[in-house]
Amino acid sequence: MLSSLDSLAAVVPPIGGYEIAAIWAFAFVGAAVQSAVGIGFALIAAAPLVLLYPALVPGPMLAATIALTVLMAHRDRAEIDFGGMGFAILGRALGSAAAAVLLSVATQRVFDLMFATMVLLAVGLSVAGLRVSATPGWAAAAGALSGLMATISSIGGPPMALLYQSAGAARLRGTLAGFFSVGTVISVVALFFAGRFGREEMALSLFLSPPTILGFYASAPLRRVLDDSWVRPLVLSLCFVSGVGVLWRALS
Repeated sequence: MLSSLDSLAAVVPPIGGYEIAAIWAFAFVGAAVQSAVGIGFALIAAAPLVLLYPALVPGPMLAATIALTVLMAHRDRAEIDFGGMGFAILGRALGSAAAAVLLSVATQRVFDLMFATMVLLAVGLSVAGLRVSATPGWAAAAGALSGLMATISSIGGPPMALLYQSAGAARLRGTLAGFFSVGTVISVVALFFAGRFGREEMALSLFLSPPTILGFYASAPLRRVLDDSWVRPLVLSLCFVSGVGVLWRALS
């Protein structure tokens, strides 16, 4: 019994019970939204987790979503666009490698400014009527940008979500889940080689895993409510909020 308690204590950060409850609540809600929409975990949880316990972002948060995205990919496997996903994963690998190099030479503030600018520009172009199809070139570009953003800040969903915003709810969820199942592993490996993911980060990812998995199983009612007409506005709103939030963090 004592050994089990010691093992549990090893993965719980040294913070108060209210903070732990808040972290789990944000992780649960973020996972439920992502399971229903296709993105949302990092958009909802990243900023609060940084404030509550900064060490949770980006590595532990990314690693904790691997199980979530695998569950989503299995559930929506019939809707995955494997062609576009393959090129996006290639781009993700290149973007993650670039992020690992850049992490050693630039500041977080610079990356935040770049991230916010790119996301808000993409949302603005989309609202203005820009549409891109998931051609090999666009898929690779979106994957590379996703890898760069996710490895640096844990928020890598907007580029791929914008690429598939008009593909329908099921296609967006399935393709993004398949992409993240592989892409998140790539980002975690990149963080490992950059010296940003070790035993402490692994323990913290285990701490975040229970509410993340529970969020997946609790998402069914929300998924039934969100039909295709809701997907594009919700995706654009989440992307816009993430861009503004990261911009505020960079400038504050």
